Amino acid sequence: MSFIGNILWMIFGGFISGMGYILGGLLICLTIVGIPIGVQAIKLGFGTMAPFGKEIVATEKAAEPGSVILNILWAVLFGWEVALSHLVHGLILFITIIGIPFAKQHFKLIPLALAPFGRELK
Repeated sequence: MSFIGNILWMIFGGFISGMGYILGGLLICLTIVGIPIGVQAIKLGFGTMAPFGKEIVATEKAAEPGSVILNILWAVLFGWEVALSHLVHGLILFITIIGIPFAKQHFKLIPLALAPFGRELK
């Protein structure tokens, strides 16, 4: 089921959403200071392209002070807009019965969009 869900996700907006993360991450990586943030955005992009069958897993780096500071910086600068986008898309998809599985994936991506450092989508 996750394979079919991921294929449908890619066709109906997942590819565009993932490419937005990846292109944004590449642009942020052009600055030397933004490389850690850009790398996380690129990882989010690949995770966003195929979220079915994956769970958010906290790594051992989640509690490190660097990850906490970068998560706060990320949430203030980028994360709240991305999380709001996932929330709005999820609410729109939740209106129809067919869209409910896709809405659940958007809702699953909200915590990752708010605080990606120290977390992975596996």
